[in-house]
Amino acid sequence: VFFAHSIADLSDTERHFQLSKDDIALINPNTRTCPIFRSKQDAELTKYIYRRVPVLINENDPEHGNPWGISFMRMFDMSNDSHLFKTRQQLEEKGFELQGNRFVRVAQDADPAEDIPSQNHEVYLPLYEAKMMHHFNHRFGDYADLPEGSDSTQLPDVPLSRLQNPEYEPLPRYWVEESLVVKAADNKTKYWLGFRDICRSTDERTVIADIVPNAAVSNKLPLLINREPLVINIALLACLNSLACDFVSRFKMGGTSLNYFIAKQLAVLPPSVFQSSVSPLTTSPSGHLTTSLSRHLTNSLLELLYTSYSLKPFAQDCGYDGPPFIWDEERRFEIRCELDALYFHLYLGTLTEWQTQGTPELMSYIPTPRHAVEYIMETFPIVKRKDERDYGEYRTKRRILEIYDAMTPLFETTLLQASATTTSPSGHLAISPLDPPPGPPCDKDGSFIPVENWDKNNWPKHIHNQKENR
Repeated sequence: VFFAHSIADLSDTERHFQLSKDDIALINPNTRTCPIFRSKQDAELTKYIYRRVPVLINENDPEHGNPWGISFMRMFDMSNDSHLFKTRQQLEEKGFELQGNRFVRVAQDADPAEDIPSQNHEVYLPLYEAKMMHHFNHRFGDYADLPEGSDSTQLPDVPLSRLQNPEYEPLPRYWVEESLVVKAADNKTKYWLGFRDICRSTDERTVIADIVPNAAVSNKLPLLINREPLVINIALLACLNSLACDFVSRFKMGGTSLNYFIAKQLAVLPPSVFQSSVSPLTTSPSGHLTTSLSRHLTNSLLELLYTSYSLKPFAQDCGYDGPPFIWDEERRFEIRCELDALYFHLYLGTLTEWQTQGTPELMSYIPTPRHAVEYIMETFPIVKRKDERDYGEYRTKRRILEIYDAMTPLFETTLLQASATTTSPSGHLAISPLDPPPGPPCDKDGSFIPVENWDKNNWPKHIHNQKENR
């Protein structure tokens, strides 16, 4: 029993749980440490999920235990590398000028029309710290908003008006010379996939991952490097940010740091789930044929992530060469609820799988996967409290369950066999009410329509207007 704060807690048998050595090896195969469960329900549900979903990296299986091909990297240590960091005042005193959130000093004999960076320009890149990013938002915190002299460990919320400006980028506390970033990274990358190191099991959310633009990155924002194509990286990011993954991650957190040994043992769906490109299985209510799961994820993640020009290289790697998407709180809420509902289906399986793979004890507490979704959503009390404060109801739970229910008939038929879900030709889930659907305009085959072929008189209302000379 954990979290027993009084003698009376010991008499609550629902707080007691038992784990065999095989159970511990299933959940924490690398460290064989005991997970921290609050109840029998948590223990039984977590064991069920880990029987279906492997850990990110199983060190006991050198050949197949790392299906994502993941390695970890910490770029700059906030203590040991502090001598490399420059402040705004230091750079401005040396004649550097702020361009976006980079500092640039141009040589006197340089060609003004020459692209930056080059040998005639000195560039200092922003140092991204973990507190500057959040789920699908690399502009979450801005040091420019922190009052002078403040010792707060949190940055003020960025106003909606700035998030809706595709030119806006947050300012960091420090900058690092570009050549040092290239050397530290050992290659020239265009963006990074990382996660917050500082977190707790009692926070609003525990696992917080995001893609950040090419920049210096602090050690409190560990980076995930992998060999898979970008579309698969997107699926990994969405998986890490899902409520399903967050639920099981909390039972591994005994402190305040998401160390590598914890990250390796998170329950993460393997890339094979997202790599399937299958023939259409059925039709949407409008009569449109289906397309692959990876297409839906690409469209959804593009709209959530590509909200400023700094991530244009990311969008281009996804096959999209248009302007960023408009930051729309309601659309973003809907897209995230769709992703969470989708990942609940992938993590929990169908009713048939639940009944055949679940233990009698699990089903005595949680009779169906839908009940599991309801149960898991109640384990996020801060999300619930904020929803009830702002909307008078637990809106996130209600909307996820509505979308989950709409998806259920699709998964209960043939979809899990094909590792895909029913979508419209744009790659968008057929049950969603969003109009237009997430992502760029697509043709009848689900391919992105080039920007030059868009109807300029009927520009997509969820995408910023095209900027000249970008």
